[in-house]
Amino acid sequence: MAKLYFHYSTMNAGKSTLLLQASYNYVERGMQTYLLTANFDDRAGTGRIGSRIGIGADADTFASKTDLFSNIQERLNAGPCACVFIDEAQFLSADQVWQLARAVDDLKVPVMCYGLRVDFQGKLFPGSAALLALADEMREIRTICHCGKKATMVVRQDEHGNVLKDGAQVQVGGNETYVSLCRVHWRQAIKD
Repeated sequence: MAKLYFHYSTMNAGKSTLLLQASYNYVERGMQTYLLTANFDDRAGTGRIGSRIGIGADADTFASKTDLFSNIQERLNAGPCACVFIDEAQFLSADQVWQLARAVDDLKVPVMCYGLRVDFQGKLFPGSAALLALADEMREIRTICHCGKKATMVVRQDEHGNVLKDGAQVQVGGNETYVSLCRVHWRQAIKD
């Protein structure tokens, strides 16, 4: 039975690594997968999902207006596909999450989404909010704060390491920009 999955966490928890590993497991068993990532996240190269540990794979990209149901339907019409994987799922729109749910329900293909739950201000991303509402199964991928507790929040820093409290919700970056923290240390960092 096909399901819509949401694997979520903070930055640097290994979401892309787990996505790539899960896709590889299908491919290793002779099954094909369909990988998608946000078109503006080119840290690993355009149309590529990359992990901090150095593994990667080519992927199709989605933009804010991409009809993901149609993309998945086209991919299934081109040949067998055992599973669809979405990286950077926080950047999906609510409509796109509904399109993924329709793909699961109507096209009978599992869809596994990997992304952040909250932004640097502690607010849900629109795609994450919709996935929390619609996913059949959710799994938290854990990472730790510098204190050893589970990190559930993230702060954004400028080039000098100063914590930023304002700015656009979407800004692509890695370890140089974001730090995962427990809620206590996040509150201390933003001086709450």
